[in-house]
Amino acid sequence: MRGTALVVGGGIAGLAVARGLLDVGWEVEVRERLSGPPDIGGALGVWPVGMASLDRLGLGAGVRDRAEYRSGACLRRPDGRVLFGAHSRGGAHLVSRSALLDLLVAALPDDVVRWNTPVTVADLAPRRAHDVVIGADGIHSLVRRTAFAHAAPARPLGAVAYRGALPGRVERVTEIWGGHRIFGLTPLDAHTTNWYAALDLRLLSEEERASRDPAVHTSVLRREYGGWYPDVARVLAGAPTHGVDRRALYDLPAFGSYVRGRHALIGDAAHAMAPNLGRGACESLIDAVVLTEALAEESTVRRALHRYDRARRGPTRRIVAASRALNRLSVTAGPLRARRPVSAP
Repeated sequence: MRGTALVVGGGIAGLAVARGLLDVGWEVEVRERLSGPPDIGGALGVWPVGMASLDRLGLGAGVRDRAEYRSGACLRRPDGRVLFGAHSRGGAHLVSRSALLDLLVAALPDDVVRWNTPVTVADLAPRRAHDVVIGADGIHSLVRRTAFAHAAPARPLGAVAYRGALPGRVERVTEIWGGHRIFGLTPLDAHTTNWYAALDLRLLSEEERASRDPAVHTSVLRREYGGWYPDVARVLAGAPTHGVDRRALYDLPAFGSYVRGRHALIGDAAHAMAPNLGRGACESLIDAVVLTEALAEESTVRRALHRYDRARRGPTRRIVAASRALNRLSVTAGPLRARRPVSAP
């Protein structure tokens, strides 16, 4: 089957499904309200299933060229003591979000993505010409709010995340847990460290929760992670110079089918999840390939969209639930307790 598709959103999910649909003969228009790919940085873990999806899109080799491959990770206490180490048979490729987005944009003809062109409710009306409307517009999706009347809004996880990057290499993927706080370190590329942190919102004052001042973010990080493992101290020393991104964490509760009429939701618009399992980008890429194959192989749009929904709703809802549970276990579970002093080696 061939047809026309409007893709709402120019992030990973939207660009990937556009590439897939063009490859199978569909006419595709991508609309994105931003003037270019979102520049929010950070390293993404692409697991073997995600790499297989990139291979199907013809982009696997490009990602491998830009990625750092790791098959092991280490969990530590704040003083640096190792709790356990794990090795994955398949491993993961760690690639910067910007590098992945650049590859996806470069894989599309220049006229496919209309940047700085937000979609309106009128654009989603049934009388419009597109055979399929694909909502790839993130956790606060207009497509979901418009076409899926009973979908619940995003729900807060009770945690706030910080992230950034700075010069210097780390070899291992390390996560450190300590009293409603976690801190993570991964390679970003051969010369750069990716770092992230998450903590319970109850640790912040009202002023700190509301502030957008990078100096306040840095002050919070130094207070909450001061005295931790030495690699954390290196990050905290460099954070004011290289910048800190902060955002509250949300996920999406289950709301039923990911398809309605000619509308389909993919990526965070369908199943935004806590970042603790590192699966968000992978699931978006899998969505794109599964939806592409269904639209190419089925005889009608209805059959194709229901095939996509059957394949993806169950697995992604389980990952949302598991990510939420891990976020609660590591950051938000239980009452806050008085802190014990930490002495890092």
